[in-house]
This record gives sequence, structure tokens and C-alpha cells, in this order.
Amino acid sequence: MEYFQFDFSQIFSTTMVLFAIIDILGSIPIVIELRKKAGHIQSEKAAIVATILMIVFLFAGKGLLNVIGVDVASFAIAGSFVIFAIAMEMVLGLTLFKDEAPETVSIVPLAFPLIAGAGTMTTLLSLKTEYATQNIIVGIILNMVFVYFVLKNTNRLEKLFGKTGLNILRKAFGIILLAIAIKLFRTNTGL
Repeated sequence: MEYFQFDFSQIFSTTMVLFAIIDILGSIPIVIELRKKAGHIQSEKAAIVATILMIVFLFAGKGLLNVIGVDVASFAIAGSFVIFAIAMEMVLGLTLFKDEAPETVSIVPLAFPLIAGAGTMTTLLSLKTEYATQNIIVGIILNMVFVYFVLKNTNRLEKLFGKTGLNILRKAFGIILLAIAIKLFRTNTGL
């Protein structure tokens, strides 16, 4: 039964890593643009679908990789490059992964890939090599509660932080992601 015990340091670590990779605060400008184009965002649906996608990938991702003949360490190393690129995007203000906002907002652009994108999925598998599954699930749920709160309050948060505050948050989380990418690379290559 020791497997099902919750480790608060693991929960904190996974929550912070996922918080940095999801970067919902850094995505507020994108969410605001999507809301303007669509008129309304279904925050509940987006958060629920993203949560389900992440939990399913946490359990089925390794099996999927086995089917295509890729081991978790290789996927984690590849993921470290993706996370590194996302971090560089955040720190340098580049746009590498995000296309222009679609004319209508649905689950597809918001829940996937904005919230539960490739970087998040890669991070989940990487976290699974280091942390217990139940602690990762708690980290996912905590993040999705926060994502839901942010989606419901994007206009208020935009006014609260201002453009400068949002840019500072984005760059700070970019630096955290750079460190995470380097750690993932070192852990899975034995360096």
C-alpha cells in the first residue's frame, strides 16, 4: 500500500513543473484573443478535456510509444528539446509553436494543443520516470483547477498584471523551463 501514499514534495514538484510547461498565465494574451474572436470560451469543457487528455496519456503514453518502438528515455530526451524550444520562445519572445488564432474557439485549439500540448504530454512521461503516478495526477488536477480559474478570469487578470506583468511572468517561467529541459536531458542521458 506504500505505492498509494501521497508525497507532498512530489506533488509540489509535479505541480510546479506542469504549471511552468502549461504556462496558462503566459497564454492569457492568446486566450483573450480567442475569446474576442469567438465571443465566449467554455472554460469548464476546456479544463475537463485537457485533464482527461493528460491523465489518459499518463497511463497510455508509454504503451503508445512501445507500439511505435520508442523507449521512454528517448521520448524524454526528445521532450527536453521541445521544452527547451518552448522555453526559448518564452524567454526570447519568439513564436515557434503557436499559429494564428482560429476564427472559432472550440476544445481543439484551447484544450489541445494550448493547454495539453506536446510539451505537456512529453513532460508527463518524463515525470512518470521520476515520480509516483498518483502524485502526478494530483499535480494535473491542481493545475487544471488553476487553469479553469484563469480561463474564467482572463479579463480581470489582464487588467491586474498588465502587459508588462504578463511579459515578466512569461520570461520567468521560460527560465524555469530551460532548467527543467536541461535536467530532463541530463537525467535521461546519464550526464
